[in-house]
Amino acid sequence: MEVAVEHHLDLFLMKYGYVGIFFALALGVLGVPIPDEVLMTYAGYAVSRGVLQMPYTLLSAFLGASAGISISYAIGLKWGLPLLIKVGPYLHISPKRIESTQKLFARYGSYLLLIGYFLPGVRHITAYLAGIASMDFRRFAGFSYAGALIWSLTFLLLGRTLEREWFKVVVYIRHYGLTFLLIAAALGLATYLIVKWRQNIKAG
Repeated sequence: MEVAVEHHLDLFLMKYGYVGIFFALALGVLGVPIPDEVLMTYAGYAVSRGVLQMPYTLLSAFLGASAGISISYAIGLKWGLPLLIKVGPYLHISPKRIESTQKLFARYGSYLLLIGYFLPGVRHITAYLAGIASMDFRRFAGFSYAGALIWSLTFLLLGRTLEREWFKVVVYIRHYGLTFLLIAAALGLATYLIVKWRQNIKAG
């Protein structure tokens, strides 16, 4: 299975390269069933082999994820919850998933945008809910784009570090998803505190 997946990913990256990464992540965040983590980890492995360049890979991944989450936000803002419930099943977004994510969003809101990328199923809904809730776009962008950057960089670095063992990341995510979430939350909180600290220094 691993060999077959690697073969298909190799063909994909050879044919579409950075543009393919951009569109794959944009569609993946919108809800199209694309194995985002697998693609990003393998892209990191491709970076370690010199097939891709890290700056361009990170940029295409970040822009793709940001584009997808921005479109989701705009759809939620314009058409609201009824449309999400109607088209959700076509995007593998069940009403139960929508309801559970709504409860999380009501409690944690912005921070869920930051760490939601690390939760398959949740990251496909949070931007829609932010639009439905009419969240201020600047606040939405600040948290969601930071999350896109952290998520993209995390999996690219994992793939580049593990090299031939890149596929183990998929197994680890399935078994230790909570650990990945806690790490992501810690990174997100550290980023937020650093930004606030710098803002306070400038203000002072």
